[in-house]
Amino acid sequence: MAARRMILAIDQGTTSSRAILFDDHLHPVSNAQQEFAQHFPASGWVEHEPEDLWESTLAVCRQALAKAQVSAAEVAAIGITNQRETTLVWDRRTGEAIHRAIVWQDRRTSERCAALEAQGHGDLVAARTGLRLDPYFSGSKIAWILDNVPGARERADRGELAFGTVDSFLLWRLTGGRVHATDATNASRTMLFDIHKGCWDADLLTLLDIPASLLPEVRDCATLFGESEPELFGGAIPIRGIAGDQQAATVGQACFSPGMLKSTYGTGCFALLNTGSKAVASKNRLLTTIAYQLGGERCYALEGSIFIAGAAVQWLRDGLGIIERASQSGQLAANADPGQHVYLVPAFTGLGAPHWDANARGAMFGLTRNTGPREFARAALDSVCFQTLDLLEAMRADWPEAEGAGTVLRVDGGMVASDWTMQRLADILAASVDRPEVLETTALGAAYLAGLDAGLLPEPAQFGDRWRLERRFSPELAETARRSAVAGWRDAVRRTLSAS
Repeated sequence: MAARRMILAIDQGTTSSRAILFDDHLHPVSNAQQEFAQHFPASGWVEHEPEDLWESTLAVCRQALAKAQVSAAEVAAIGITNQRETTLVWDRRTGEAIHRAIVWQDRRTSERCAALEAQGHGDLVAARTGLRLDPYFSGSKIAWILDNVPGARERADRGELAFGTVDSFLLWRLTGGRVHATDATNASRTMLFDIHKGCWDADLLTLLDIPASLLPEVRDCATLFGESEPELFGGAIPIRGIAGDQQAATVGQACFSPGMLKSTYGTGCFALLNTGSKAVASKNRLLTTIAYQLGGERCYALEGSIFIAGAAVQWLRDGLGIIERASQSGQLAANADPGQHVYLVPAFTGLGAPHWDANARGAMFGLTRNTGPREFARAALDSVCFQTLDLLEAMRADWPEAEGAGTVLRVDGGMVASDWTMQRLADILAASVDRPEVLETTALGAAYLAGLDAGLLPEPAQFGDRWRLERRFSPELAETARRSAVAGWRDAVRRTLSAS
């Protein structure tokens, strides 16, 4: 029988599902990716078909194994990382979801969250969960499904239904319904989990009228979650690692020491600052979250969430039609007229940290008769850099220790392949930006967690020694020009906020 030395990482994202097969040195061996449909049934609503999530995941796993001609018997572990907060509720008997998945970007519960905030519940949510009372998180989405799917609340009360973020749903399907579990990082994004005690919170369940019977068991990020059904891949494979995508990227970037900082640029942008064993309460509208949990020990992070990053480039391509491929945006921006100061505030689904304005909507400022596709491209990419600056400044204000440690930002995700964008990011931040050799750090983190539990990979400190820099971008923009650009951005945001 072949030795089990391979690791299969599942990276189930917002717009596509991906599988990457790694060897026991975490070198990629093969990969496969499949996009799936996005559904927008109303303004501010975003949904996925649950079967699309499952079928695309299953397909890419099989393709990655087939490309490498690797059998299930050679795979030591599966690691799962996933789009966080996206909410599913399914029938425990059939495994069928009772409604489309409500995606993290969805804002349909804005009014309910605002009402709860007005009633004074925001402080309770923040104290227990480290989160804001916002439709971004899973809790209000669960309540909406129970209230709007006929018979759902009664079925939930009878224990017939199960809730899960995407990791839980995939785990349920992979194990043939034998395991209903999640990890601490995904649990910490539901608005129902006490991140200090490490358990579901009864007061918050009561607040949102959610039965505890819906909820999965919460486990470490690296542990044996179960085994896949043998018929799926030609043999059972242990599932040994789970983490939400941004926490998995934090692990993949080897940000294991307090003060280390990473930012991932996918559909949205998510910056995490490791604060160690201390859960730092933000005074600047950031989130306090669990970075990872190993051996029962929780490590915390401050997180800033930007809803629109790569999605702004998708808007250039699919909404405006001014580019054919996302990779064209950097070159287009590089040729923009430097005399035009055009700003895009991409509040297409509201503004995330540090503003948290669910009702804000996107706007362009500084348009002239000469403004064209080049200036639009630059404004879109600039918006990502300016939003990152907003997050970093909030982090430094919340945790002064970050002022020195946070002067280097480790980056990953699809957008970081653009040299122009990364140089612009360094210029706007007035800080160095480090791009690693392995850009798919989300999948890498999931693979590491699974390989760690399988005994194939070293402890975190030794894993951190393997991190390799591909290129460092150092700031080159004059400080006066930087300050002027930032001032223009701040004025544009002020004009966009719904309260202004």
